[in-house]
Amino acid sequence: MLKPVVNVMVKAARLGGNVLVRHMNKLDALNIVEKDRMDYASEVDGLAEEAIVKELRKAYPECAVLGEEGGLQKGKAAAARGPGAMPRATWVIDPLDGTSNYLHGWPHWCVSIALVENGEPQHAVIFDPLRNELFTATRGAGAQLNERRIRVGERKELKGAMLVTGFPPRERVRAGAQLECVRELLRDAEDIRRTGSAALDLAYVACGRADAYFESGLKAWDMAAGVLLVREAGGRVSDYRGAAVSRMDVVEARGRQVIAANVKLVDPIQKAIQASGYLASFN
Repeated sequence: MLKPVVNVMVKAARLGGNVLVRHMNKLDALNIVEKDRMDYASEVDGLAEEAIVKELRKAYPECAVLGEEGGLQKGKAAAARGPGAMPRATWVIDPLDGTSNYLHGWPHWCVSIALVENGEPQHAVIFDPLRNELFTATRGAGAQLNERRIRVGERKELKGAMLVTGFPPRERVRAGAQLECVRELLRDAEDIRRTGSAALDLAYVACGRADAYFESGLKAWDMAAGVLLVREAGGRVSDYRGAAVSRMDVVEARGRQVIAANVKLVDPIQKAIQASGYLASFN
């Protein structure tokens, strides 16, 4: 049985998903903004986030909100403690993860919501409206897909592994090093996919559809929910140096790196990233 807070998150995610589905046949009429080089948002992103935040704030007005479109908005509790107060609990929201896919009519995108306390995700929901797939997790209570328990894959080595990655638009200066890393990994891996949705990539690792995922240039809202899903499904998450990922309730100037897999695969992927010279490109 889902916890009450997760039920609220599920309702909010479904409301956001409904907004996205309703606008699928109106893509030509959407106002699209290029937020950064090859990084797009549309008015539907904002509409979906508005619907999500309204539902969450109705139940938990004291929580802050960190959304891809709306930035950081303090909750009532933090506001009462003063202008410099850090929120104790923050909704971290990506109303449309996979915006480029959505705008091209590519059917692979989702809604991602995490409740983060003191920098650590405590509850997570990732909702794929097109497949009606609902991924949920609560810290210490496991991860589920449509309320059935999920686990990361059991592959013990890179040989034959199915990997997933992304090519961050803000980091094309490192494209050569990243492609060299891909070449290094393909010496042993079966294949490498690029799907266009970090949140779903992490959810797919959590349920064993992919053996591992790695990408750089991520923001907190891209990965907060997915990180908890992988951990609660028995997996491990680190950055490219093997260190734990940083707080999930702040926006860092530089994008984050992530490797997510079962505990056996994170180290060989990290070593391949280092051996290929990709890691050195971040120095």
